[in-house]
Amino acid sequence: MPGSMSQTLKLAIPGQGEVTVKVDAPAAASPAKKVLGTALSGDVSPTTPALILAHGANNNLDFPLLSYIAERLAAIGCARVIRFNFPYVERGATSPDPRPILEATFLQVYAYVLDEMPAAGTPVFVAGKSLGGRTAAELVSRRVEGNGIDAAGLVVLGYPLHAMGKQDRLFLEPVRHIDIPSLFCVGSRDPLCNPDLLRPVLARLAYPGRLHVVEDGDHSLHLPPSSDRRPEDGYPDVAREVADFIQTVAA
Repeated sequence: MPGSMSQTLKLAIPGQGEVTVKVDAPAAASPAKKVLGTALSGDVSPTTPALILAHGANNNLDFPLLSYIAERLAAIGCARVIRFNFPYVERGATSPDPRPILEATFLQVYAYVLDEMPAAGTPVFVAGKSLGGRTAAELVSRRVEGNGIDAAGLVVLGYPLHAMGKQDRLFLEPVRHIDIPSLFCVGSRDPLCNPDLLRPVLARLAYPGRLHVVEDGDHSLHLPPSSDRRPEDGYPDVAREVADFIQTVAA
């Protein structure tokens, strides 16, 4: 197993100041240079995929689920994982930025990744937890209009399909136009996403979406305290699903 290396940097977002970006990549055979983009290149294969991973509304890039996935995918040599904070997190605010700012930030990180990748045509996947996943889905859905993201695949961790207790009103606009391979990981007891309601939506996509249900998982894919396992014991299965999805699509 190659192990991993991590690099943290600041990225300027027009009109919003700088946001923190953390890159986890398969460990290089030689020491990393202290230059922008080293963690995206290093001595690993230039065609190793990249996964841009955005956080949810009430957390940041260091949310345990995101950290586990990033470090695990890098350690097994599956992908370079790029996490970042949205501007409101950098400001210390609790309310998310308006959608245009969320999207502009995601697009700026995407542009950075494309600019720093060592080989043209390297697969770039986009992903996010809840709010971050919805933002990624919206940008993927708009790619044909020229103002979105042309990604190899989409990964969503805990999609906010409906409001709590309101399963008769589904938030489908961000997902109905997805036309690339996608993976949705949701908890079986997620109050914001009934897997049985999401499954037929994914089946109707141009590329039928892949659904992974974490049994007893909540919106953060955590297991209940009453379980015999720790809340985070579902993480390894989620990471394996994400790794398999990336490897399958990028093959």
